[in-house]
Amino acid sequence: MSLPYDLILFDLDGTLIETAPEIADAVNDTLSECGRPGVSQQQVNDWIGHGTRELLIQALAFTDELSAHEVRHSNSFAAIEAVFTRHYQRRCGTRSHLYPHVSETLEALRAAGVKLVVMTNKEGRYTQTVLEAHRMAPLFDRVISGDTFPVKKPSPIGIEACLKQFATARERALFVGDSSIDVATARAGGIAVWAVPYGYNMGEPIEACQPDRVIPDFSVLTRLLTG
Repeated sequence: MSLPYDLILFDLDGTLIETAPEIADAVNDTLSECGRPGVSQQQVNDWIGHGTRELLIQALAFTDELSAHEVRHSNSFAAIEAVFTRHYQRRCGTRSHLYPHVSETLEALRAAGVKLVVMTNKEGRYTQTVLEAHRMAPLFDRVISGDTFPVKKPSPIGIEACLKQFATARERALFVGDSSIDVATARAGGIAVWAVPYGYNMGEPIEACQPDRVIPDFSVLTRLLTG
């Protein structure tokens, strides 16, 4: 295959894997154990994007009628976060699934010599659990989570690290995501960005973010990349 990209970076939640149902389960498990009312699936969908820790903060802010700042600095947050960690580790892989054509597309790109990277704001312990639950870890040359560097997306620090590691020119790199955060990350890193419309863009249409291309599913990656 003749490909225009040597390096492709992928967001995880809402791009590669539908994870929102089990995240909502873990959030509601945590809220129930801590004596708080549950939240809806749509609320969880809209909170996805800034990392699982921030999602939990948003859920607690909503149920406790506090600001995110107050939750983040409360004396009880560390203990609640530990409860959530236990529930999410148990839930990972129970109600998530790969989106259509993801597995065969990644395998085809890898076979063609393209370097593949996961770049997510999800914390590393959860990222690894999700990838292993779906037997995807071996497909990637590098995994960058929300706590890999001091800052996370939309900072381009992960893009810069991958361009250097794989000796790739910016015009030969592509980011594939589902949100305004992903588009902003790619723009900050000076690389092309394609977006899928089925993910978690905080309730907004992905077209509003003006990615270079909106693709209906992953099959377009191989179809278009082969020219």
